[in-house]
Amino acid sequence: MNIPNMLTLARIVFIPLLVVLFYLPYSWSLPVTAGLFGLAAITDWLDGYLARRWDQSTPFGAFLDPVADKVMVGVALALLIERYEVFWLTLPALVIIGREIVISALREWMAEIGQRKRVAVSWIGKSKTTLQMIALVLLLGFHPGTQIAALGVVLLYAAAVLTLWSMMQYLRAAWPELTRSM
Repeated sequence: MNIPNMLTLARIVFIPLLVVLFYLPYSWSLPVTAGLFGLAAITDWLDGYLARRWDQSTPFGAFLDPVADKVMVGVALALLIERYEVFWLTLPALVIIGREIVISALREWMAEIGQRKRVAVSWIGKSKTTLQMIALVLLLGFHPGTQIAALGVVLLYAAAVLTLWSMMQYLRAAWPELTRSM
């Protein structure tokens, strides 16, 4: 067990804590929830950086890191869908969740046929992740109707646009393989 893998496991542990904090009826629960999510987002970047820098990439980490990220983001989006209960927040949340399912399946299939590098993470995907994490920190930390939460919604829409753009890029890169036997 190395430090990058421990950071990934910490993100898994943070998920139920995030949910509990979100529902606590105290004035401090939202900023603490946002802080915990922000810390988890930082560990997402840090574990990958350290694994590459220290040459500590492992099959366990390569498997668990994207799982931890997707579950963490999916849970945060589900909490926000419940809090807001409006179409205009549900739409980008479902676009982001749906894209993650499609791209995860595409990457798994491309890996099976030895073409995983064709759907490697791009700068658009990294930009999407950055905007998405900032948006989620703002939306988790502030009540609906505040200017900061409104900024979070705008950033979530920007992340959703980049989500669709990156999904189209990944699908275009995989298209020759997807249509080979049609």
